[in-house]
Amino acid sequence: MEDLIEFALDLALKMGASYAEARYQENDGMNFSLKNGELQGVGVTKTSGIGVRVLLNGGMGFASTNLLDKDAIRSAVESAVHLAKSASRVRKEPVEFSEEEFHVVKYEVGMKKDFRNAGFEEKMEYLKRIEEEVLGTGIQVPMRYLAYSDWVEHRIFANSEGAYVESKIPRVDVMYNLVVVEDGQMEQAPFVSTAFTGGLERIEEAKPWERARKDVEVLKDLITRGKKPPEGTVDVVIAPEVSGIAVHESVGHPYESDRIFGREAAQAGESFVKPDMLGERIGSDAVTVIEDPTLPGSWGFYLYDDEGVKARPRYLIRDGIITEFLLNREYAKKLGTKSNAAARAVNYDREPIVRMANTYLAPGDHSFEELVEGVKHGVLIKSFNEWNIDDRRFQQRYIGREAYLIENGEIKNPVRRPILEITTRALWSSVDAVSKEMEFYPGTCGKGEPMQGVPVWMGGAYARLRDITLRR
Repeated sequence: MEDLIEFALDLALKMGASYAEARYQENDGMNFSLKNGELQGVGVTKTSGIGVRVLLNGGMGFASTNLLDKDAIRSAVESAVHLAKSASRVRKEPVEFSEEEFHVVKYEVGMKKDFRNAGFEEKMEYLKRIEEEVLGTGIQVPMRYLAYSDWVEHRIFANSEGAYVESKIPRVDVMYNLVVVEDGQMEQAPFVSTAFTGGLERIEEAKPWERARKDVEVLKDLITRGKKPPEGTVDVVIAPEVSGIAVHESVGHPYESDRIFGREAAQAGESFVKPDMLGERIGSDAVTVIEDPTLPGSWGFYLYDDEGVKARPRYLIRDGIITEFLLNREYAKKLGTKSNAAARAVNYDREPIVRMANTYLAPGDHSFEELVEGVKHGVLIKSFNEWNIDDRRFQQRYIGREAYLIENGEIKNPVRRPILEITTRALWSSVDAVSKEMEFYPGTCGKGEPMQGVPVWMGGAYARLRDITLRR
């Protein structure tokens, strides 16, 4: 692969490119699923190829191939150069990249229990364990969809400015979708994932079967004892699953620089954030939102992005103030700064675009118990079944799944489907306290055209929101 990558870079420069990069990626893994205890299918996947991107006369071109020989690489480079020339003739302003410090580095995420050495039956035991725990409750769960997947991403990135980054990142995911029926009513725990970078030891430590059993018991309790949420103005405590989806949707996405500058408008939406909003207050002093690809074991983990830039924690909001956007080299240049390594591509045949990795509400000084004790009349929303947000990421609503009434600092009976409908600015301005405790939840974030779904974590701390009007 190194010879082919070097060939691609040399050829692109000979054809007139001012900049060239080549990225090899191989994905190798297994997946299977159960529905109501019956095997639905087993998949073994392997993809590999090289993507080439060039700059020429201010235009950018990208092409790829899954044929790993010099003839195919030559064709890909010629296509990328042709596209860059065409783009240069119609662009109003040239594409330029920020100047960066590049490294020659190799890194790999280790596995204490390597899933490549485990057979199908051993992996199936994780789903069977979930099935046993759920059925062992005696609760009616007529729809049980369980799935397992693992794969290793092997990437090699090099560019004409001296970068060379090789990485091997294993990922493993166990997911369930459960429907509980009781007294003619239905509640659902939809597509709940336990996912990490690392080996099977991560799944065994997380014990998703215990969470599945608890989810089933919570859903039955919600059906049998759940009441309507309180009316009027109340305080709300949101748990990490809810604060996580909120920071992902209302902070992470609108802080993506390609959205801010309008590239994403026709594909995934716009942003209420403008370049001159850096330094503007968007929330209370209690709110700090961090975007960090380097969290060990995280679903969105990487140490170098797909432009060869070294990753670091990105403080999107610090003490309520907008401090940083998610940047690749193109938009860093527009803002006169350095990239913060937010360029990601899901595979060799996709160009790297501005993406999140692990977005979370940073911890504060309070315990969860202190947050609840400070609520006279309110609701604790621990998880959600539905979320909606407009394409500018400003108006949003979250519909709770597991939620409870809080009276005089004590957690009481379950409440059914409390609806938090609020603007982004009002949401983060209403936070008066944040917990020390943190949790993370995996997801697949979709963006781009053609679509790219990349692994991400969402979560962080519990947060207390004052004077909120919940909807029913």
